[in-house]
Amino acid sequence: MTYQPPTGARDLLPLDVAQKHWIENRLEQVFQRWGYHRIITSTVERMDTLMAGGAIDQAAVIELQPSGGMHLGLRPELTASIARTAVTRLARVTYPQRLYYNANVFRQAATGSHGGQQEFYQAGVELLGAGATVADAEMLLLLLDSLQNLHLDGWCLILGDAQLTQALLTPFAPEQRQPVRQALAALDRVALEGLDLPPDLRQHALALLDLRGHPEDVLQSLGQLPLEADTQTAVERLKSLVAMVREVTKSQAIALTLDLSLIQPFDYYTGLVFEVVSGPEQGCQVLGQGGRYDHLLAVFQGQGEGFPGIGFVLNIEALHQVLLPTGHLPQDTPPSDWLVVPTVPQAAAAAFTYAQTLRASASVVRAEVHLAPDEPAAATRDLARQRRISRIAWISPDGLPDIEALH
Repeated sequence: MTYQPPTGARDLLPLDVAQKHWIENRLEQVFQRWGYHRIITSTVERMDTLMAGGAIDQAAVIELQPSGGMHLGLRPELTASIARTAVTRLARVTYPQRLYYNANVFRQAATGSHGGQQEFYQAGVELLGAGATVADAEMLLLLLDSLQNLHLDGWCLILGDAQLTQALLTPFAPEQRQPVRQALAALDRVALEGLDLPPDLRQHALALLDLRGHPEDVLQSLGQLPLEADTQTAVERLKSLVAMVREVTKSQAIALTLDLSLIQPFDYYTGLVFEVVSGPEQGCQVLGQGGRYDHLLAVFQGQGEGFPGIGFVLNIEALHQVLLPTGHLPQDTPPSDWLVVPTVPQAAAAAFTYAQTLRASASVVRAEVHLAPDEPAAATRDLARQRRISRIAWISPDGLPDIEALH
């Protein structure tokens, strides 16, 4: 019988892990420099937690067998878990709270996707308790800083606004909004044209699909539409945000697009939404996404009061894929610095003692003990060279080392 990981899961070998950690460590450096602190939440959540706020499609959740009548599932994302934690465990802290995570998440493979991936690795941040435009700007600038620290080029940041887009959908009848939203979210012009809509509403829907491009141009087009006062306020807020990001990044070549068809098919985000997408040469992959959710924490509070939150998530697998050709990722696992070799079996204890002395250095020193003391010295040297170990310590029974540098 051949044993394999379950369908949708995969094993990471040492080089995969080294490259994954390179990405995660560089992201973590940025998150910490911006004052964010790591949070770790439960891998298993109650289904009612995961479903709170309508953020998650239940079909995407890998459910577990009920335990004591409680329905549980593996987390498909982190925002709901962090919102629950903030309300139940962080009630007495000062705000804003800046939190980040590196974690695996689990999602049911799409129907008809044989062997589709079900376990994913993510890194992301949540900024809780700050609702102003400057908080939105912090989130975008933190995302840009994170991408730059990965030495990643050729990506595009796409902005949208869920509140603004929702306001632009008000001309449609309630039963028409959901199919229009779904078609807009999928950028499906054919589906929009096929909807049973009056000609004026069909043209309006197609106009929404075309509200995409250079932010200043799209905002100018919006200014020509008859907008309600609160919608005009959302436009002004978006203008201020774009201007602030432009000002801070004026010395950088940032590819910025405003796309008011950038929405999710479910009610979750309440303001700014955004995606970062790789360039055409990397297949236009979605590397990360995020947005503002000012009602989710109120769901867990149970008091009906809004509590602002905004965050983003980066897909480690997608980042790994686009970074592989760049040469920035580690190409090999780190070799050991020392091979400590007992010259006779009776010197094994002395070899372990000497290796421990090497490992006690303030910096990380990799020292491994050779476990075949009867092997000829020439074979030991060949093994060390194959494994790129630069120094051998030959240990005699009295514990004295004979140091040999390999070239």
